Amino acid sequence: MPNTLIVGIDISSQSNSIFFIDDAGNQLIKKPFSLPNDQEGANELIKRVIDCLSQYNLSYVKFGMEATSHYGWHLHLYLASSSELLPYKPTFYVLNPSIVKGFKKIYTFLPKTDNIDAVVIAECVRFSKLNPTPLPDFKYAALQRLTRMRYHLVHNLTREKNRALNLIYLKFSTYSQDCPFSDIFGKASCAIIENFTPDDIASMPLEDLIKFVSDNGNNRLSDVNKIAEILKTAANRSYRLHPLLAEANDLALSMTLENIRFMQEQLKKLDKEISKLLKAFSQTLTTIPGIGDVLAAGIIAEIGDIKRFKNEAALAKYSGLVWTQYQSGNFNAQETSLAKCGNQYLRYYLVEAANCVRVHTVRYKAFYNKKFSEVTKHQHKRALVLTARRLIPLIFAMLSKGQIYQERGDVYNT
Repeated sequence: MPNTLIVGIDISSQSNSIFFIDDAGNQLIKKPFSLPNDQEGANELIKRVIDCLSQYNLSYVKFGMEATSHYGWHLHLYLASSSELLPYKPTFYVLNPSIVKGFKKIYTFLPKTDNIDAVVIAECVRFSKLNPTPLPDFKYAALQRLTRMRYHLVHNLTREKNRALNLIYLKFSTYSQDCPFSDIFGKASCAIIENFTPDDIASMPLEDLIKFVSDNGNNRLSDVNKIAEILKTAANRSYRLHPLLAEANDLALSMTLENIRFMQEQLKKLDKEISKLLKAFSQTLTTIPGIGDVLAAGIIAEIGDIKRFKNEAALAKYSGLVWTQYQSGNFNAQETSLAKCGNQYLRYYLVEAANCVRVHTVRYKAFYNKKFSEVTKHQHKRALVLTARRLIPLIFAMLSKGQIYQERGDVYNT
């Protein structure tokens, strides 16, 4: 006899489409209905859920909702905190859209509408053996807001730098390949790019160029004479940009470099705040050589409570650091691709951590070099991702048992 109400909710920014079934598959309403995605709509949903539970004498309620960006965040928390629903022991299932999409394929000729999706979500909760989605831990959630912001900021900064390199090439075609500075976007380098054209540098007295480089390098550059000579040589070899394009290109380049400087300052602010929030966590990841506060925070924020994961394989799957398998009969594919599912933020921070750890530790450096030498294509990317996967058992052990890193390959309890 049915005893559970299953509520399928297809969420959007302004409204939610909702459908009711029981755990036997009986449709308890004729068709899905819509409610506003706000507090009033949530209150009306609670009222209708309780009415349905009473009408059909059901004892429990399950809510299924598709993970649609952040639009389900408030509804999930509001329903979970409802004292009216508490006697019915509500459980929540926030479903990955790929799961819903795959499940929907068993229903042929269904249109793609929010109403139909609400039905599919409810059926997905009924049939699938899914673990309930826990409520977010606000301590982790606060850290996660900042580490995810940093992820997007780093990617935006990379795009701006690529745009700047294109503009620099137009202005000074040999500058990128002959750049005598360790950082092409450093203070002295940007001063050269913004203030001079190749003609200016080629015609400028060497002594004046040396003084300009020295002043803008804060007297920290080791050999300003050599730097000035390299700039002179590069200027003589460079193409010249047409005068009609030069002014517009200079403006675009100046604005792009300004964006880069702004983002770099934002990164510094974020890193300080991330380090501050990380102090609230008892963690040992920063004992791994190469992993600092930012990388540790990014990993911890996405993992949350490590007890959610049965073993390191489950953590690897959650991060998307797993590989597809292709086998048919006696054939078993030797080359398989990275699944690239799971948590993209966790995968990013794990790969970044692996890139730092392989520089600072003997065993991970050896593993990286071994994987690098195994192939002739995509050597660095492949070796780095495999090193990140290799790092997961260590991270799982350290977070699970509060252990610290030891270079010989062991970890010891604190």
